[in-house]
Amino acid sequence: MKVMVRKSGEQYTIYVAKKDLEEPIVAMEKPTLWGGWAKIANGWTLELPDLPPDTRLPITVEAKKLGSE
Repeated sequence: MKVMVRKSGEQYTIYVAKKDLEEPIVAMEKPTLWGGWAKIANGWTLELPDLPPDTRLPITVEAKKLGSE
């Protein structure tokens, strides 16, 4: 699914347009965000693409939903 990732201060958020959903990222596999999973506040875990750490935000990327709680 296509998601938009942005950063406000130190907080990353993910917006899913098709679901009209915007949630903060509460945990992530890698400190650089890219190339691992990210868990958002609603319980979803998304696999994010492997991008360079200095990728400019906001950016729309293809993410894969891994599961939910």
